[in-house]
Amino acid sequence: MRAMRIQLWLSLFTLCGLVACDNKPPVPTADSAAKAATTATNTASSKLAGKGRPPLLKRTRSARPQPKPIPAPADVAAPPADAKKTNSGLASKVLKEGTGDEMPDKYAQVTVHYTGWTADGKMFDSSVSRGQPAHFRVNGVIKGWTEALQLMKKGEKRRLWIPADLAYGAKPPPGTPAGQLTFDVELLDYTAGPKPPETPADLKNPPASAIKTASGLRYRYLTKGKGDKSPTANDYVTVHYSGWTMDGVMFDSTVVRQRPQPFHVGSLIQGWREGLMLMKQGDKLRMWIPADLAYGEKPKRKGAPAGALVFDVELIAIRPPARGHGGPGMGRHGGNPAGHNH
Repeated sequence: MRAMRIQLWLSLFTLCGLVACDNKPPVPTADSAAKAATTATNTASSKLAGKGRPPLLKRTRSARPQPKPIPAPADVAAPPADAKKTNSGLASKVLKEGTGDEMPDKYAQVTVHYTGWTADGKMFDSSVSRGQPAHFRVNGVIKGWTEALQLMKKGEKRRLWIPADLAYGAKPPPGTPAGQLTFDVELLDYTAGPKPPETPADLKNPPASAIKTASGLRYRYLTKGKGDKSPTANDYVTVHYSGWTMDGVMFDSTVVRQRPQPFHVGSLIQGWREGLMLMKQGDKLRMWIPADLAYGEKPKRKGAPAGALVFDVELIAIRPPARGHGGPGMGRHGGNPAGHNH
């Protein structure tokens, strides 16, 4: 039995934005040795976040003993008749009532204790056995967890039966549990996350002042910076951004994650490459990117947003490539939320 560790980041959508996916583990409270080990694990687990596989990750090798198995509940294989089922297929049952009337939203940071079993009763992960609660953002984990946590009150303990399509799938990568999973989850505490940016009023109708390029990209400046240099395709940039589909759904945002993101300009979708090379340091741009400059009407990449997209992008910093590492495609940050140009 291989113990696994819960994914601590975002995401957000757990969409992988322009290059890969969210990369931001919260900082756990522990002694310095435990903190260092946890940080290393979180960094690795963030690479899985946008690929639809959190909250779990294989534990890093260490001298610490493996968690002691916790026996599976008698109803591990299937939810009982008194379990409540949502439209998505998630089934759950309250084991211990919580307090208050409020529940975390998808942006909240939560602290939980949990144990997970496969349908045949094998425990694959447990913060209870490790004696250390897990901390993560609600929408930074698998769909079944994200949905369930928003149903829970502080102090509540709930059993979840998560179908494969809301977990890791029927045939996940080696080391990841397959099929239906059952979890006992206790919501110890939570804090509200940052308020997401407002949906642009001109989302569907770019104003007359928006500039249109030969490729079909439209843009307008929201803020003018004081820089005098624009990045090239070989440069690296650090940006804050938020992205919306044309129906107003925000699918990714570094603003929500409260952490700017580095990218290699040449590795981004065409609309981003073109837009960034029009900007100077400190500029904030709104870009209306047609589907053919983004991921297309039917993206090949799982989880990528379809059709035309709108982004607000703030260029924080520009860094030239290291000597001998300037070609396009270098520096594709595996944990970043912004996307390969397929």
